[in-house]
Amino acid sequence: MYSSATTAAPQPQFGAAPASGIPMNSTYYQAPVPWSSGLCDCGADINSCCLTFWCPCVAFGQISEIVDQGSSSCAANGCIYTLIMCCLGCPCFFSCCYRSKMRQQYNLVEDPCGDCLVHCCCEQCAICQEYRELESRGFNLTIGWHGNVERRNRGIPMAPIVEQGMTR
Repeated sequence: MYSSATTAAPQPQFGAAPASGIPMNSTYYQAPVPWSSGLCDCGADINSCCLTFWCPCVAFGQISEIVDQGSSSCAANGCIYTLIMCCLGCPCFFSCCYRSKMRQQYNLVEDPCGDCLVHCCCEQCAICQEYRELESRGFNLTIGWHGNVERRNRGIPMAPIVEQGMTR
């Protein structure tokens, strides 16, 4: 048994926003939720701030692997980011796509302005905010998507796979 003083580590929130009982294709609207931290709150987490400042390609690669749910690798997206940065000098056109995808997955508000504008004007602050958001949702970005899945499932019996929606 667990004592009342023991608290479990937050489990990563996989996929889209939590189920609300309302079908996504219905006419009901679910208001976007705010980010867990502000765009300029980089000092709140010195580790992610330093990583983003000195190695934005690594931070972006880690974020993109989680957002893509393991379908792309940290190394591949980090290399693409670096190539775009070296050749064009503006990797924001690549990274803003992942901000948009992340916002849609977690139903986050588009704040303070559009995703492209945030990345074009405040690239490192945006990456740092995204990094902190995923950490606040229980992800350990250093172990990647598959490591987070293993960590989540360790010791927890797997739920049966249930087909979604109607089959007739």
